[in-house]
Amino acid sequence: MQNPSGRLSPPSAVTVDAPARLHLGFLDPNASLDRAFGSVGLTIDGCGTRITARVADEMRIEGAATDAQRERIARLLDQLHNAYGGPPVAIDVQRTPRAHTGLGSGTQLALAVGTAFVRLAGRTASTAGLARLLGRGARSGIGIHGFDHGGVLVDGGRSGSTSGIARLPPLLFRQPFPDAWRVLLVDDTSREGLHGDEERRGLASLAPFPPALAAHLCHLALMRILPAVAESDFDAFARGITELQRTIGEYFAPVQGGVFASPAVARALESVAAGQTAGIGQTSWGPTGFAFVESAGEAERALAAVRAASRDTPAIAYAVVTGRNRGATWRATDLERCGIDAA
Repeated sequence: MQNPSGRLSPPSAVTVDAPARLHLGFLDPNASLDRAFGSVGLTIDGCGTRITARVADEMRIEGAATDAQRERIARLLDQLHNAYGGPPVAIDVQRTPRAHTGLGSGTQLALAVGTAFVRLAGRTASTAGLARLLGRGARSGIGIHGFDHGGVLVDGGRSGSTSGIARLPPLLFRQPFPDAWRVLLVDDTSREGLHGDEERRGLASLAPFPPALAAHLCHLALMRILPAVAESDFDAFARGITELQRTIGEYFAPVQGGVFASPAVARALESVAAGQTAGIGQTSWGPTGFAFVESAGEAERALAAVRAASRDTPAIAYAVVTGRNRGATWRATDLERCGIDAA
């Protein structure tokens, strides 16, 4: 339906599907070569976030997994109302990853809620603008760029000359993840990764990152990992990711208890790498770890190895997923009734 000005009326309900992401490693955590952080990442199908937002008489939040998640959504809605106005909104949380497991759940939830809200309010906003308003992307830009684009991503970190400016790290590389490759995720459900004040204290306690290691990681990304993705060279990709993860994991080991935050996840992934070519590591602060494998058949082999290694560890959960080569999608209920695809 159009209003008298000829513009489409805002929908009364919007559903947003946002992908989970794997953070595959920082390139320079504390700007030893001028730009801080810089990240390699991948969006994945499975484990994503889905919310539906509706115009309502009063703010309501349904389906939240925890009280903390409910409180976070309420804060997001307050920030959005202050910035954009608009009617009260009810949020129905239909699916989210477990929080603080390395899948980018906080950023994807914030961007999904923000995207739905501005559409219900009849406003427009960029993903970068929503992220800035909602306090996301303080270090890595992978989750924000992944929300827009999907695929394998590299951001350029933050320049030391722009400290204090809330600017999204620039997207330097985006390439589709090869369709045949698979990712085995292994989660220790008894643990959470570092977050909040604990994360900030942990980062502050670390020694300066050696410039030579930053140079090594940048070279590894530019001359091994990214060409391997572009050429679908799985063996080179697996070696590069494993080396990147080992190097950055050793740096973070003093604050997360080892190269992997969960010893059980480490054992499971090492059992995979012992029997087949795989790129193994941990996403962000974990505890979720991953093993990249070359095909669906290799994923079945990897699953069997993880099951055997985790037989006595009931907290271990696992799943096989594919890369996602598109960003978030949204659909408006009113438009769907008219047969219009808004995604």
